Amino acid sequence: MLSIKRYFIYIGLFLVFNFALLPLKAESEPEAEEAASTEQEADDLLGMDLADLLNLEVTSVSKKAQKLIEAPAAIYIITQEDIQRSGATSIPEALRMVPGMEVAHLDGNKWAISARGLNKQYSDQLLVLIDGRSVYTPLFAGVYWDLQDVILEDIERIEVIRGPGGTLWGANAVNGVINIITKQARDTQGFLVSGGGGTEEKGFGSLRYGGKWSEEVFFRVYGKYFNRDEAIDIATHKSGADDWETARGGFRLDWDCSDSDMFTLQGDYYEGNSGERVTSTYLDIKDKDTDSRGGNLLGRWGHTFSESSDMSVQLYYDHTERDVFQLGERRDTLDFEFQHRFPFGEVHDVIWGLGYRLTRDKTEETVVVQLDPADRTDNLLSAFIQDDIALCEDKCHLILGTKLELNDYTGWEYQPNARFVWNFHPDHMAWAAASRAVQVPTRISSDGRLNLAMITTPGGSMLLSFFGDDDVKSQEVIAYEAGYRLQATESVFFDLAGFFNNYDNLHSSESGSMFFETSPAPPHMTIPLVRGNKLSGESYGVEVAGNWQVCPWWKLSSGYSFIQLQLHIDNDSSDTNNEGETEGSTPHHQAHLRSYINLPKGWSFDTALYYVDSLPALGTPSYIRCDARVAWQINENLELSIVGQNLLDNRHPEFAEMTNGFNGTEVQRSFYAKFTYRF
Repeated sequence: MLSIKRYFIYIGLFLVFNFALLPLKAESEPEAEEAASTEQEADDLLGMDLADLLNLEVTSVSKKAQKLIEAPAAIYIITQEDIQRSGATSIPEALRMVPGMEVAHLDGNKWAISARGLNKQYSDQLLVLIDGRSVYTPLFAGVYWDLQDVILEDIERIEVIRGPGGTLWGANAVNGVINIITKQARDTQGFLVSGGGGTEEKGFGSLRYGGKWSEEVFFRVYGKYFNRDEAIDIATHKSGADDWETARGGFRLDWDCSDSDMFTLQGDYYEGNSGERVTSTYLDIKDKDTDSRGGNLLGRWGHTFSESSDMSVQLYYDHTERDVFQLGERRDTLDFEFQHRFPFGEVHDVIWGLGYRLTRDKTEETVVVQLDPADRTDNLLSAFIQDDIALCEDKCHLILGTKLELNDYTGWEYQPNARFVWNFHPDHMAWAAASRAVQVPTRISSDGRLNLAMITTPGGSMLLSFFGDDDVKSQEVIAYEAGYRLQATESVFFDLAGFFNNYDNLHSSESGSMFFETSPAPPHMTIPLVRGNKLSGESYGVEVAGNWQVCPWWKLSSGYSFIQLQLHIDNDSSDTNNEGETEGSTPHHQAHLRSYINLPKGWSFDTALYYVDSLPALGTPSYIRCDARVAWQINENLELSIVGQNLLDNRHPEFAEMTNGFNGTEVQRSFYAKFTYRF
């Protein structure tokens, strides 16, 4: 409660400080024409007013272009302006501004990210895509966030859906979908050079060049490197041994083959090293390094038949190598997707598609993790169809659809969806939805063994181990949602969403029968915990987002979310741990307030205030975070900026998860300087 009161006090100080800049802007009105010209250039580069935002076209909700204000889902758009002016240096940090998203640092190179609860390092309820390529790993589930990166200036927008998206995007889109969309090559012409460094961001730099081979063929190539410092170990309050460096490069080519055909070819390659302090099976504290490398190649052809009919074909290949202290992994993925949209009669807009994915892994076991079989190939077949039915002179829409998938773990899965949209006024829109989505088992939950701890007793040694089960079921949710969007005035916009989720077959850890083993040494009795599906529950909550264009040069953006999660163990379950820990690892309240101000002569001042509630099961207190950015757009080519993050305290923890063997660290106050030069 005290932190909530502090947050509102900080909001008051935050607004007073920003209002204090009003006279500075007012005094600049009669300045010289040259200064006004420079300011206008800065506004053109950095500014997006409310009308531009609401008219942004999004594609993640219905797999077709539609205006943000008309999209029938709890969707939030992070624009290029938001990313640039937030001072974020990574994709996870940019996601903090989304209402209902929990973004928490585990250590200097790991995050726990989820939507609407059930957060952990490998959050298995959230699907993440980059330009249509899934980055969800089928080994542990979830996302290796330290591997997901692009030049942030090349991101066009990030579309974040809170709520199920399985009908269009397939399994694992249970609580949300994050779709990261980069700019077309024609929009990144010329050179971009950026770099900088600071207290935590020790050094970083990007180089990108975009050109064209003809009036129809555009391309870009890029390289990027960063080196980040160690954070502070939660337990020892000393260095956390979690420094991190990565280098990557890639290209994109866009070819307008004709007036109705578009072809894209893009690829990336990366190598990185990240540190961590781990607690091994034998409870020794050791510093370990994770070496990662990989690449991908994606091709997409799109053909437009008419304004209401089009088709696309996409094929990508992804290769990942990752050596961590628990397990070595080599993974190859080949994915094919086809989709077709067409009108049927006067009121039906139909979209359907087919897909096939092949993923093959080779693993190297350690004393901590083993997989049986060590190597495996999995296939996934899918088909979906969705019909957007226009009713009442196109003011009401009924959207019906489902996706069918055949996987090698649980067989057939279906994920239906029904949505109703009512555009009863040009400035008002209401929607409601009911959906089913599933998260399919992973290699670890089906085939894995994880040795957790060796316990020495007077009677001998005992090894606590987790075992997967090839009979494990898919986790599922039945979700009910409703939302309302209101453009109250030309400068004020509100977005409200509420939800109720009913979960079934959630993962539990069941007790097995003890048995004797001689390996790993010393000889011991093994206490097995076996993967089960004897956990269920409900969650409900509300999410609010607002934007206020105070005046042409000042914009405020805010968000608030509340969630209540209640989980239940089956009567015949032996799990005594998952229920409380999972419930207590979701913050009930989160809020943020951001301010963007364009000042005279190309200067800008941006601030953000975040509040995150406590996580009692993890022993993590609530915290308030303040970030600030001061930038000078010297001319249309060169920008200099200074960013301060977590300004209100020296350091604080955001999450604590010991189940994967590493020690968490605390987020520190930090500063960095950056330049960006375009020519």
